[in-house]
Amino acid sequence: MKDDLSPLLVRPEEAAKLLGIGRTKVYALMRCGALRSVRIDGLRRIPAAALTEFVARLEQEQAA
Repeated sequence: MKDDLSPLLVRPEEAAKLLGIGRTKVYALMRCGALRSVRIDGLRRIPAAALTEFVARLEQEQAA
C-alpha cells in the first residue's frame, strides 16, 4: 500500500515554487510575519497550512 502523505513542512525554496514567487520574496514574507514559519535547529521551514492561510489572506484582501 502506498502512503500518499503530503509534507507538513516545506523548505523556503519549495514554498517559493508552490507560490510562484522567488525565494528572496519568501524570506522577506517570513521576516515581516506575513508568512508563518518555524525553526528546527538552524533550519527554517514553512507549515503547509501557512501557505494555504497566506493565499486565503491575499484573496480576502483583494476582495475587500
